[in-house]
Amino acid sequence: MISVTGRRFHLGGKQYSYVFEADAAGYLLHLYFGPRIADEDVSYLAAPSFLSFSPMPPDAVSADFSLDTAPQEYGSYGQGDFRRPAVLYRTKGGRASNFRYMGYEICDNAVPEVLPHVRGGRTLKIFLRDTRADVSVTLFYTVNEDSDVLVRHAEIAAGENITVERVFSFSLDLPAGEYDVLRLHGRHLAERIPCRTPLGYGLCRIGSERGASSHQMNPFLALMEKGAAEDYGNVYGFGLIYSGSFALEAERGQTDIRVQGGISDVGFSWELAAGEKFTAPQAMLAYSSAGMGGLSRVYADFLRAHILPPERVYAPRPIVINNWEATYFDFDTPALCRLIDEAAELGMDTFVLDDGWFGARSDDHRALGDWQVNTKKLAGGLGPLIEHCKKRGMKFGLWFEPEMISEDSDLFRAHPDWAVGVEPRCKSRDQYVLDFSRPEIVDFIYGRMADILGRHEISYVKWDMNRHLTEFCSQASSGREGEFAHRYMLGVYALAERLERNFPAVFFEGCSGGGGRFDAGMLYYFPQFWTSDDTDAFERAKIQWGTSYAYPMSAMSCHVSACPNHQTGRVTPLAARGHIASLGATGYELDLNKLSAEEKEAVKAQIRAYRATEDLILRGDLYRLLDPFEGNYFAEIAVSKDKTRAYLVGMTARAVPSDYNRRIRLKGLEENKRYHVRELGLTLHGSTLMHAGLLLPKQHDYETWAWHIEEA
Repeated sequence: MISVTGRRFHLGGKQYSYVFEADAAGYLLHLYFGPRIADEDVSYLAAPSFLSFSPMPPDAVSADFSLDTAPQEYGSYGQGDFRRPAVLYRTKGGRASNFRYMGYEICDNAVPEVLPHVRGGRTLKIFLRDTRADVSVTLFYTVNEDSDVLVRHAEIAAGENITVERVFSFSLDLPAGEYDVLRLHGRHLAERIPCRTPLGYGLCRIGSERGASSHQMNPFLALMEKGAAEDYGNVYGFGLIYSGSFALEAERGQTDIRVQGGISDVGFSWELAAGEKFTAPQAMLAYSSAGMGGLSRVYADFLRAHILPPERVYAPRPIVINNWEATYFDFDTPALCRLIDEAAELGMDTFVLDDGWFGARSDDHRALGDWQVNTKKLAGGLGPLIEHCKKRGMKFGLWFEPEMISEDSDLFRAHPDWAVGVEPRCKSRDQYVLDFSRPEIVDFIYGRMADILGRHEISYVKWDMNRHLTEFCSQASSGREGEFAHRYMLGVYALAERLERNFPAVFFEGCSGGGGRFDAGMLYYFPQFWTSDDTDAFERAKIQWGTSYAYPMSAMSCHVSACPNHQTGRVTPLAARGHIASLGATGYELDLNKLSAEEKEAVKAQIRAYRATEDLILRGDLYRLLDPFEGNYFAEIAVSKDKTRAYLVGMTARAVPSDYNRRIRLKGLEENKRYHVRELGLTLHGSTLMHAGLLLPKQHDYETWAWHIEEA
């Protein structure tokens, strides 16, 4: 819904309203964001609140109006607003800016053309102009009536030469209140750990300066009203459709809370000549009155309906066997064929050849960028492997790390200037980053990948990125290093867009040292992302729990791997590894030839069971039941939209003596429906299952259970 009354704008989706207006002087003031309200005049919510020492702009509409306390939609710099601005730039006259409303336009979905973006919807454009310089800003608000996500972004246009130092995608001033901040922090092998802390006075800022959204901090932030919890209370979400260095801020000031974010302003600058524009990436603002669980389901529905590739999002996913933890770099064609044979017998449908198939790549110290098949390791090239897959009824997939170059590579020896930075460069994993801010380098890598994809029958590509940026300059930047990080990201998106467009039959999966770039920007191109390099079932339960706060189950690539686990050394049952992996797009990554006959039968059963519940992973609603960060148990339940079916998986972390009669209360069912719990042989009303609950099973360390629930 987009409703305009005079200079008041009321936006809405399924259950929310978002209201702002331009006052008589043209200042754009935020009025309301929360549960749906009537479309009526609420301008009284922006009543002037003059405080001592609050400056008054020269054309204020009243004697007690000050930008220091006014709730704004997009904060400028100077003129008495001492909060952090949403936009900052330098002109000949300095940095001060003073934006006024100039008009609006409503159109079909208006998107940033060179960036990933929301699919569908209607867009309200608000035009602002600086009274102090020849600069204008357009604010974009895109709504979808089937969602409670409002998508915002901004575009700055210069009528004179300026240097942009910050241009956030969104900003708004929420009314004062007691809130907690929830963020998803982490590290390699332990991504997206929920952290909830009180929002005190001053600035709370999260972000990444790594050139990627990172393992360490995800581009998502939630504000939870005091008392809000998993299943109840008002919660606001702010997520970016962006994969590079970013910032999200919540600033609690004297009268309100300013929330804003977008591309990180650390080291950022962008030169705009007269007549040029800069477009910020989109941000997803969401509201739920049903706590963090409700907010998570809002985001999951929105990402599936409006961000993920529409031709892939609800389609059954490939069940892969990836050779990495089975062979690492030590493989040849016969060894891989034996793995393919076992995978076909067990019911897997896609073989993915991971790192080590190209150039002189015998370890992780060389050959990145040399995208030619190593025929000494793979006699006859990829052809015999692909033909063997076809004979066994399987498809073939391939690993690439397109953004990287090894110092020990033919490509680096030919083009040392193609690596990001200048000597002495910082190395990580004995590799450098290719300068994707230069279109000719992106074109070269596309040509190499397109040659391989065009000459072979390849149905699956795993795109990896195994180091972050340390130098932020290009040998072709001509003194505009402040533009490098974003131009690099535009190059990544350009390559992904080109490959997806020209090879529509290929299924692309994202990866970045595991989950180091798990964000809505990459999910625009990749229907699933490798959730973490940590495949330990116990650790993965926690990682997938945290990831579900902002992303759908279907976006999580989850593999059953070897034991003892290659990351933790922990031994978990094969059933547990299968159950945890079944809460996402499932696959396998271990030496199938080492499985016992009993284990092979168990894998066959896992694959059949996954296919039977896959629609719940792709389309269902997730409810988090038992928090592994706060107790000894983990449990989640996926419920069909019509509430006729559900799939519950739980895990016991540690066996506890005499820990009797613990109950688990289900969620998401319909109270008046009767349900049959297959594994327990019980038939009960939804009200009983949700309020009285079921007894937890008695288990050993790291054991899991799965319940299939159907309407009786």
